This record gives sequence, structure tokens and C-alpha cells, in this order.
Amino acid sequence: MKKKLIAVLLTASMFAGILAGCGSSTADGGAASTEEGKVINIYSWNNEFQQRVEAVYSEVAETSSDGTVTKLKDGTEIHWIINPNQDGVYQQKLDEALMNQGSAAADDKVDIFLSETDYVYKYTDAEADVAMPLTDLGIDPETDLADQYDFTKTTASDAEGVQRGSTWQCCPGLLVYRRDIAMDVFGTDDPAAVGEKVKDWDTMKATAAELKAKGYYTFASYADTFRLYGNSIEESWVTPGETVIKVDQKIMDWVNDSKEWLDAGYLDKTVKGQWNDDWNKAMGSESKVFAFLFPAWGIDFTLKPNWDGGDGVWAVTNPPQEYNWGGSYVHACTGTDNPEHVKEIILAVTANKDNLMKMSKDYAEFTNTTSGMQKAAGNDAFSSEFLGGENPFTYFAPVAENIKIAPLSSYDQGCVELIQNSFSDYLQGNVDYEKAKVNFETAIIERYPDITEVQWPE
Repeated sequence: MKKKLIAVLLTASMFAGILAGCGSSTADGGAASTEEGKVINIYSWNNEFQQRVEAVYSEVAETSSDGTVTKLKDGTEIHWIINPNQDGVYQQKLDEALMNQGSAAADDKVDIFLSETDYVYKYTDAEADVAMPLTDLGIDPETDLADQYDFTKTTASDAEGVQRGSTWQCCPGLLVYRRDIAMDVFGTDDPAAVGEKVKDWDTMKATAAELKAKGYYTFASYADTFRLYGNSIEESWVTPGETVIKVDQKIMDWVNDSKEWLDAGYLDKTVKGQWNDDWNKAMGSESKVFAFLFPAWGIDFTLKPNWDGGDGVWAVTNPPQEYNWGGSYVHACTGTDNPEHVKEIILAVTANKDNLMKMSKDYAEFTNTTSGMQKAAGNDAFSSEFLGGENPFTYFAPVAENIKIAPLSSYDQGCVELIQNSFSDYLQGNVDYEKAKVNFETAIIERYPDITEVQWPE
């Protein structure tokens, strides 16, 4: 089990290094040290966490002109090490740093690193021992994090229920739609009325036909719906302790439904996947795409930058199915020489209710405070100019309270990426159905050499 786990965390060539580099939390001047270091190294894939730290952590003094260093009032410097998430680059760079953690100089040690829901399980595994239990920092999840949504605490915990990370985010997803298109097709742009038109998949399909008749696409891409299906899987992609990938029927339902929607003309065939130029342009004012499925971060970080019109054109309503998309988890790295600073930062950004409410107000972000988000849902102060004065928290809050997180595994990111890549080729007509399955099997074993078999639903 230990050898398999490390094979997931790092490549085989790094195996010896990780055992030496990430041992107990008190080794090599780690959490047991009483003297704090002068540099806090934080690994992430974008500047979102940096923005949140600089917005709410009271010890921040200034940031360098190039944005790579944040200086604290006591002279300590936060160094931001940013690598892109795409193609596993971020994890590769992080894993290399973790391998060298035991031998690294104090100012080079990883102090905090972030993970996403798709691969958080890989880093919270107790045997990997790279993310410290929060209790080792002096953070008590039962009291200090009592106001967090339960599913986020579960997601940040190891198999024994020991919490090894925390997040400022809760990422319930909604349907985000164009008011002008709704008016043209339905005669109303009211969120409650539109919500009835998209309340479940059967109703949504009938609505998609209405939209098509008026010359509109329901969604930009087949990839836009994947998270809703993926959040519904019954079993994890890989059962702990095993080396077999089991493709859930819900994933194949996504493939089959996507093919049906594409053939019916409900999706734009020219938009192939997400995070590309065509997808970004589908969010622009010249687009014929009616809606996107986004959590709060998607509206703030993705939709708004790609929208070239004025405020008030977009609105939110309930999705056809409750889902969660994403979540950035903050981990204290085993071996950090800055445990007190790390503790302060984690508490400031993920546990302080006032700070969380400030983030929600300033960034329209749905944050990880159950009591705070319930209040925000009924408070006009949290209305969004971008959404034409609508309060999105009114819709986010009930979705968040009903989220049941899909079972996780250490292989989730690769499975989620590669199953979409392989069947994208099928949906685009480049390969047949069986060839797409074979391509997934080949790609996933290349990504994870310890995988021995892929099982498909009958």
C-alpha cells in the first residue's frame, strides 16, 4: 500500500526521496521548532489565494511590484510559487518540492500548499504525510472550524477523518444565464421563472428545444455539464488499496446525453471543451449561448473577464441538478519552519467569519461559513452589480446545504481530465465509441503506471 501510494504522489524515480523528505512533522526543524523562519513559501496554481490573504490577513504590509513577494509587518516574506494546473504541471512542481522538503534549507521549505478537490485526497492521505493534521498546528476543527460546511471538512480529511486542510471556499454551482436571451425566448428574465424552465434534466431538454427554435444554444460545450454527472458517481474512481479504475455509469450517461444534445443542436459543435478561446468567446455579447454552469468563482474569475458588455445582462438561478465544482484547500506542509505564521494564515483566511464575509462581499464569493452565507442570502448588501442587482447567495445557499460530495480518490484529476479528452474525440466525430474507450485506457495507464485495469459499466 505504501509503495502504491507513493507511486501516485510522485514518479517512481522520486520514491526514495519522498520517504526521506516528508517524515514526521517534528523532523528537520519542523513544527516542533520554536523559532519561525524568515520566508513562507506558498505553492499554488494561480493568484486567487494570494488575493484573499492580502485582503484579510491583518499582518500584510506590502507586496512587491511583480507580485511574487508579500512582506508582513514583522519582516517575514511570503514567496508565491505559482505554476499552472493544466497537464499536471502544478502537481509535478509541488511534488518535486515535497521530495526535497527534508533536505531543503529553512527558507526553501514548502510552508503552505494548495490542492483542488480533484486531487486533494492524494495529499491528505495519512501515509503520504505531506499535509499536517490541523491539530498539530493547534487548530481544533471541532471548535475553530465549527461553522464550516461539513462536506468541505470531510473533503479535507484523510481516510481516518483527521482534517489535514481547510478552505475559505464552498463551491455550490448554479445556472448562469443571459437575461436578454431569456426575454427573447421565454418572455421573462425573472430568475424564479427561468428556474422552472431548467429545474431538472427532462424539463431542461424541452427548454433546449425552445432555445434552438429561436437560434440559441443551451450551453456552449458538452464539457459544461460534466461536473453535474461527475458529482453523482456512486463509487470512487479507484477504491482505496486497489489498482482498478471503475468508470461509473453516470460518466457514461454524460457521454450518451452529450451525444444526444450535440446531434439535436442544443450545444455549439464549434466549442470543443472548456478553457479555450472558443469557450471564452461563447461568454461574449455576440454569442448565441444561453447559459453556463458555474460556482461563484466561475462567475468572478471566468465569466466576468470574458464578458464584453455592460452589467445586468447575466443572472443566476437553480441548476437542473445540485452540484459542487472545485474548491481550493489550504494545507500546512509537513516540515514547515513557520508553523505559527501558517496557523495564523489558515485561520485568518478560512475560519474568521468577518474575513469570510468580507471576501463574499468584495468578490461575490460563496465562502465557508454556514451562518454567514445564510445571512448573506437574505441581505441586499450582497447583491451583485454584474448580475443586475440580483443576490446570488439566495440561490447558492440552498444548493450548498444539500451537497453530497462524490467519493474521492487519489486519481480523480487524471480520470476527470482524460475521460473528457478521450470522449471529446468521439463527440467531435474523430473516433468511434470503442476507440474512445481504448484511448482512455491507454492514457490513464500512462498517467498512472500503477493502474492495472479499467472496468466499464455493463
